[in-house]
Amino acid sequence: MKARTWAPRKLDIGAFIESGESLSGETAVADLARLAEGLAQDADLSALPPVRWQAVGRTVPQRVGAPQRWLDLRAEGEFAWECQRCLHAVTLPVAIERSIRFVADEAAAAELDADSDDDVLAMARQFDLIELVEDELIMASPIVPRHDRCPTDVERHMRSEDDDSADAEESAESGERKNPFAVLAQLKKGGS
Repeated sequence: MKARTWAPRKLDIGAFIESGESLSGETAVADLARLAEGLAQDADLSALPPVRWQAVGRTVPQRVGAPQRWLDLRAEGEFAWECQRCLHAVTLPVAIERSIRFVADEAAAAELDADSDDDVLAMARQFDLIELVEDELIMASPIVPRHDRCPTDVERHMRSEDDDSADAEESAESGERKNPFAVLAQLKKGGS
């Protein structure tokens, strides 16, 4: 018997789950447009390793009624976000592992989704598995990406700004007012 070939962008999700087969692959980060929008502007998407993913279909027999249809999904990748401390790119890993129940239609999915903690989606004959992988990676992305230790010394920079503001406060208290053009006057004297 010839093995069936599954197309992840146009997957008959019901048939795939019923088969109990596994589907895996790699997708370039550049092919995940919505995820790529949230990455650092200077990120070289072609330099990032591809997202690795795997989907396994399974049915769970029930005492009464038809078996439940489930898709077990795993994905992992490394993405370059903008560090919220230093504003330089920070590459962080993201991994997901989800079990998603599939039901006959949107109405059943909405009803079960409201009553259950399970992730529930409606069946589709042309289901985009890569879009689901992208959705799950976006939801698992860090809210505030940052380095453990920034490459630039942000704290020292912040302290020097605090020192400058403390000097300004001292000048204001003593009644002296700093002339913002004093530096230019010094440059003019030194340059002549």
